[in-house]
Amino acid sequence: MIIHGSLHGKGIKIFSCNSNRQLAQAICDELHEKMGISEVGKFSDGEISVTLKESVRGQDCFVIQSTSDPVNDNLMEMLIMIDALKRASAARITAVIPYMGYARQDRKARSRDPISAKLCADLISTAGADRVLTMDLHAAQIQGFFNIPVDHLLGAPLLAKYFKEKIGDNNGEYMCVSPDLGSVTRVRNFAQRLDCPMAIIDKRRQKANVSEVMNIIGDVKGKKVLLIDDMVDTAGTICNAAQALINNGAIEVSACATHAVLSGPALERIEKSCIKEFVFLDTIHLPEEKMLDKFTILSTAPYFAEVIERIYTDKPISLIFED
Repeated sequence: MIIHGSLHGKGIKIFSCNSNRQLAQAICDELHEKMGISEVGKFSDGEISVTLKESVRGQDCFVIQSTSDPVNDNLMEMLIMIDALKRASAARITAVIPYMGYARQDRKARSRDPISAKLCADLISTAGADRVLTMDLHAAQIQGFFNIPVDHLLGAPLLAKYFKEKIGDNNGEYMCVSPDLGSVTRVRNFAQRLDCPMAIIDKRRQKANVSEVMNIIGDVKGKKVLLIDDMVDTAGTICNAAQALINNGAIEVSACATHAVLSGPALERIEKSCIKEFVFLDTIHLPEEKMLDKFTILSTAPYFAEVIERIYTDKPISLIFED
């Protein structure tokens, strides 16, 4: 994919901060573009340091950064990079955020709670971003928190394609399951792609990061089950769900999610769980020490590269969603 010579005349520059340079490089490779030269580090007192090593005047610039752990450092790296590009006279700046942190704080669940997702959206706009490209926000309405255009990609088509190739014509043996009521729409669309029936797990959360499975809506007896979620954090919900499915007669459980947050006891829980295979996208970089034998990681680079090419050449992105 070579995208030089756009009709509007600007060149393209793709920069990466430190959170997911592997994905950024893969996107550059897909586009046959060299990554922009920059240094992103820290001063001796811990403040973020960003230095651009090449001119970006009049360029269409893309900053690739997942705001995953360490969330605050990665967020500040992106904001300062955007500010540096704006002050260096970049023509347009797109924040490419494969995984957006703080997205779960999208409403006031209790009195006097902050809405951190809105604050982050304001910070990104104030820093100087002209648009945002992201994937699987925890709540789709977060798009409305931004006062700039947001292109919201979905990870389900990539995950569904993997399982469709694996299942083949045996889709009658499988069932797609939502681990909670909040994921029903996502799982319904996933099930339609695989032409499989679906079930729902109704759970009651007692406190943060702890959930109790209550009952299963649907018959999973004798089925191979696919659990689908947008992210896995401490893995308590999805591991409890997998065990409940086995207890209710499922013969095998696989799972998939877009974002591998995997904090706290997540790795230990997944390792000990009855989940046979866990498929993630590479929106968050998983270091070698976090890779389990159960994990399969699918690349989002071709997907992001295609959308970046369309943004740069002012082509519609809706065709990708339709496909």
